[in-house]
Amino acid sequence: MDMRSDDMAVIDLHEHVRTKSRFPGDRGEALVTTAEELVAIMDENGIDRMAVLPLTSPETFPFIQSVEEVYEALDRYPGRFIKFCNVDPRLEYNWLDYDFTPLLEYYRSLGAVALGEFTANLWWDDPRVQNLLRGCEKVGFPVTFHIATREFNTYGLITEPGLGGLERALQRFPNLILLGHSQGFWSEVGPNPGAERDGYPKGKVLPGGRVPELMRRYPNLWGDLSAGSGYNAISRDPEWGYDFIEEFQDRLVLGLDLCLARNIRIMRQIPFLEEAVQKGKISRAAFEKVVGGNAIRLLKLDGAGRDPAQP
Repeated sequence: MDMRSDDMAVIDLHEHVRTKSRFPGDRGEALVTTAEELVAIMDENGIDRMAVLPLTSPETFPFIQSVEEVYEALDRYPGRFIKFCNVDPRLEYNWLDYDFTPLLEYYRSLGAVALGEFTANLWWDDPRVQNLLRGCEKVGFPVTFHIATREFNTYGLITEPGLGGLERALQRFPNLILLGHSQGFWSEVGPNPGAERDGYPKGKVLPGGRVPELMRRYPNLWGDLSAGSGYNAISRDPEWGYDFIEEFQDRLVLGLDLCLARNIRIMRQIPFLEEAVQKGKISRAAFEKVVGGNAIRLLKLDGAGRDPAQP
């Protein structure tokens, strides 16, 4: 990466890993990258570390991972991965008032520093969802979430147009950092995305979008720029995207969300940010925060992107 300084860490805060399952997807290929593939991508693209988000809810893929099996895959590459944990809020007896704190503390003892990707297809206001968020706030785990625009035939936390469910969670848990992700979130950088709410809106971003409004109103809302949705949000109207990055430079994090190794060709977040700083469209300070500095601060990593509590 040409724009990197010697003391700057580049951290991708949104990846998944395939462990034991080889179940093919619709195109006859495994659905997620392996740890080995992710390490190769890091080495080839100047990425120091990647955060891996276990897939523990049944809506996400035709297999369910355990957090422990994901950690076994990551532990083969010391110093390269950041551990998120994940919990489905319907676990065990599907209790409405289950105390998640001991389980979250257990995952912390295994090296977890955050929770995600929260993909259960439940409404934000569901008491089980609120219960898990309450536990994360208590133990200090930021949460990366996927927004769904409907119930059934999808995955992610459901909210009405305008992200009202998310806003209510931001109000209920002011000390919980929530990292927004997915089409249902990023389509709302502009007003009333309508039929494009679950897609990739194109063209100019007009004033009145809920994402910038909520980020201005709630300091506990951050933006995860991963996947096509995050990239589309900042690139569909580049001048708007540059202003957005500058305004929220302290609460945006880099992510790719590759799923398949070959998707590195279409995830253009890093080149977009590099070009923006080269052309003077965003400040050097904003660039360094988004590509690594904010992740270090949020997750209390050291300057090289390592968890000081881990070897």
